[in-house]
Amino acid sequence: MNNQAELLWQQIFEKGTSHTADFKDALNLLPGAEDEEFASLEVKLGLTLPEEMKSFYKVHNGQNWSAGSHSFVRNLTLTPIAAVMDNWAFLQEEFDPDDMEKDIESGIKPMLWNAKWIPIAENGAGDYLCLDTDPTEEGNYGQVLYFWHDWGNRSVEARNLFDFIERCLQEEDEKED
Repeated sequence: MNNQAELLWQQIFEKGTSHTADFKDALNLLPGAEDEEFASLEVKLGLTLPEEMKSFYKVHNGQNWSAGSHSFVRNLTLTPIAAVMDNWAFLQEEFDPDDMEKDIESGIKPMLWNAKWIPIAENGAGDYLCLDTDPTEEGNYGQVLYFWHDWGNRSVEARNLFDFIERCLQEEDEKED
C-alpha cells in the first residue's frame, strides 16, 4: 500500500473527527479495491488509471452513500469503482464528444465531455470530480478537474489526486483560522 494514500486518509479522518465525533463512521467507507477491479475499470474505460487513484482506492474503494453520510472532502462523495463505471457510461451517452467548449483552461482539451476523464467523486447534483487522462501538452496525466453538468467551464483543480486532497485539507485549515 502507498504510504501517502494512507496518510491522506488519516488526515481526512483527523480533520473530520475534529468537527464531528462520528465522522469516520459517517463516511460509510468501503474496503479497499482489488487489482481485478482496477483492471476491469481500465478495460471498460480504455485507459490506464493514474497511480494516485489506485493507491487511494486500495485503502478505501469509495463510499456507500446514504442520508446522513459525510463528504470525504469539500461536498464530494468518493465514488466506488463499480459506480465510476456506471457514471462514465452515463456521461458517455449524455454528452457528444464532438461538442467543443470555449471556456477551457490551458492543459485541458476543449471538449464538453472527454471519454478519457474518470468521474471519481460527485456532489449529488450531477457534477463530477474527474481525473484527466488525456491532457494537452501543457497538462498533467491524472490532473483533477470538475465536470459541471450545466456549466462548460473546465479548469485544473490540481496536478493529481493527492495534490487535490492536500489542497482541500489546507482549505479546511484556512477556514478554521
